[in-house]
Amino acid sequence: MLHRPYQEKDFIPRSTPELYLDNWNGETYAPSNIALIKYWGKSGLQIPMNASLSFLLPQSITRTRAKATLLKQPAGRVLFNFRFQGAENPDFNRKIAAFFDRISVFMPFLPYYKWEFESTNNFPHSAGIASSASGFGALAKLLIDFEKALYPHAGPDYLYRKTSFIARLGSGSAARSVTGPVSVWGSHPDIPGSNDLYAIDFPFEIHQNFGQVTDLILLLEKEKKEVSSTQGHALIDTHPFKKSRIEQARQHLSGLSASLQTGDWEQFGKITETEALTLHAMMMTSDPYYILMQPSTLRWIKQIWDLRKSTGIPVYFTLDAGANLHIIYPTSYEKRIFDNLEEISQTDKLLNRIEIIPRNSD
Repeated sequence: MLHRPYQEKDFIPRSTPELYLDNWNGETYAPSNIALIKYWGKSGLQIPMNASLSFLLPQSITRTRAKATLLKQPAGRVLFNFRFQGAENPDFNRKIAAFFDRISVFMPFLPYYKWEFESTNNFPHSAGIASSASGFGALAKLLIDFEKALYPHAGPDYLYRKTSFIARLGSGSAARSVTGPVSVWGSHPDIPGSNDLYAIDFPFEIHQNFGQVTDLILLLEKEKKEVSSTQGHALIDTHPFKKSRIEQARQHLSGLSASLQTGDWEQFGKITETEALTLHAMMMTSDPYYILMQPSTLRWIKQIWDLRKSTGIPVYFTLDAGANLHIIYPTSYEKRIFDNLEEISQTDKLLNRIEIIPRNSD
């Protein structure tokens, strides 16, 4: 069932809580996601230049614990301590402080508490595996859990949408880490209910050919990438190919939507690989230009192409904003892929099983 899109004003509480909790503890996790239609470029406050579509990565997660302690009087700004992998990080603190400034109008109870967060990843941070998506996704889920305790009558659909909305204000791609398993974020004429403020579940019936998909991430580069995604997004404003990229993304999302509904792996794979290569081409033609792929990335791309050509196996790749390669294929082909790419067994990797349960169309 499709609901009318919420507007920004809908996420501002219309009343004060009946009761403030003295103390609260919570724990949750959020998965990373891999964009197949890439979001690259934004305006205003995390508004995407184009709509994107992603798969959740259920085994690549950020787990976060929170403790809230009521203050005697509200602070001027949200007070918090944040530890990642057991240590404080000044860069993270700056990002989270900015995040709290952005969301305080939508969560006016935040300055009434002192917040403590402990967060861990089971995959490398800042290496191009959307750690900010899972990180801010987990934070948003925790804060919505807290809000539910203060406003117990809020409806589940409202809270579901608000979680994505709040996550987006920390990291755009985080909007897609609290929905799924297939999510769309950004307004698109062919996707009912799609909008720029929060992600939605893909609204159409997905063909059984995509019922069990594996995303195998090859950890080819674990170091922090030289150019952050935030910096990369900013370079799109003056990019000479900006307009053509927006139109390409629009057409690609329509095509990928169709392939998911018809079960067409060949069209799915062609669009997915083109999107990955376009993303990195935009980086290499920015001013200043930069390259995030490594020689090992290109070598593995060539192996995947050779395997597909020689065997006909529907195995494809995508890349996020980094060097690490995502190999995507129907899970049923895994043994044949591993047998033909023997080097996989010696390569550090993360295996994500994506289960897409068929459902009846609304």
